[in-house]
Amino acid sequence: MKNMWIAILLMIGVYSCGNGNTETKEEITAVTSTAEPAVALPSFMVMDSEGKQFNLQDLKGKKVFVNLWASWCPPCRAEMPSIQKLYEKTQGSNVAFVMLALDNDFKKSLQYMNTTGFLLPAYYPASPLPELFNVPGIPATFIFNEKGQLVRKIEGSDNYNTEEFVNLLTKN
Repeated sequence: MKNMWIAILLMIGVYSCGNGNTETKEEITAVTSTAEPAVALPSFMVMDSEGKQFNLQDLKGKKVFVNLWASWCPPCRAEMPSIQKLYEKTQGSNVAFVMLALDNDFKKSLQYMNTTGFLLPAYYPASPLPELFNVPGIPATFIFNEKGQLVRKIEGSDNYNTEEFVNLLTKN
């Protein structure tokens, strides 16, 4: 009988831990973001398709969408159309897109962009990746606000052609 009561109490405890959280995803994010120190847009040199280099921190003052991808990565290629649509929907806004290609040869990345017809601005690391961008896999996306603070990190592919992402990049 004693073992039965222990089992019942354990089941109640497990149930209440799993179902007691009534906060929404946004509320959890808000609580987490205020409890942790702000992650800043890293100082990191990138190169564009013409070989011009600039520091990612030069984009401070804009919302910055950084996507780590490679032409050989199927999940990266799968999410690219939704990123292209988000890019088109946010044109004219104070947003910078940095599609950071991680191919060994940047020419392969540019060739992929050209053959698919994507108009997204492709860049290549001109210095070692900062710690923030050292993720276990790609694709990975980082969205920074105008102050250069990380507001969203997504590891793995996602559908970016949504009102949520349009609002994140265009609303204050």
